[in-house]
Amino acid sequence: MTRRHWLDPLARRLLVATGQLPPPAGSSGAAAPADAIAPAHDEAVEQELLALRLAQNPGRRLRDAGEVRQAAALGWRLDVNRATAADWLRLPGISADQVDQLLKLQRAGVQLSGPDDLQQLLQPGSGELEQWLPLLDFRWYDGAPQAAAAQLPDLNRAGAQELASRLPLLEEGRRQRLLRERQRQPFANLADLQERLQLPPSLVEQLIGRVRFGPAGPASGPDLPRPTPRQGRS
Repeated sequence: MTRRHWLDPLARRLLVATGQLPPPAGSSGAAAPADAIAPAHDEAVEQELLALRLAQNPGRRLRDAGEVRQAAALGWRLDVNRATAADWLRLPGISADQVDQLLKLQRAGVQLSGPDDLQQLLQPGSGELEQWLPLLDFRWYDGAPQAAAAQLPDLNRAGAQELASRLPLLEEGRRQRLLRERQRQPFANLADLQERLQLPPSLVEQLIGRVRFGPAGPASGPDLPRPTPRQGRS
């Protein structure tokens, strides 16, 4: 009698998907009849796979509507009026600029009451909002977290020392360029900062919710060297 593999089809599939076993040689993606899994069972397998992936990488972005649905089944929710940048960035298709818009409104005390508000604010691509809906909770709060916003470094006013101590993820060359650029014109938002400093998207994502952009003022550029005044001829 032929010996059966010690792993049943479900366990084997979990291990292959998480990289702990190689895929079967010559596998074309179609399951053999002996390993066929009913649709309901298949959905349960995918849900378990997602749970494993999220346990290994809690900040992992969900890939599509299927993973959003599975995350909702696992009990994950996104509180629209209290979500952090990391929460929003797990949604498939959302951009760093959209997340920045949401956090600005949150800090200003603006609350969204339903999907129509979110659609009007973000103008997401076709079908994106529908993908997100299984995870979204629209809760109303009496108070709004505005005090913390005032404590964020203002990229249009913060001096070189403050930038170095509070934003070490910006290396020295980029900080100096930031100081020069804002002398020419204040930064409007993260998208403006990214374009003018040529920042990679990964760095922009790290800045979401950690900086603010106030109006330019007297403190916006004292860290640059000032020219020495010329002396008049005798």
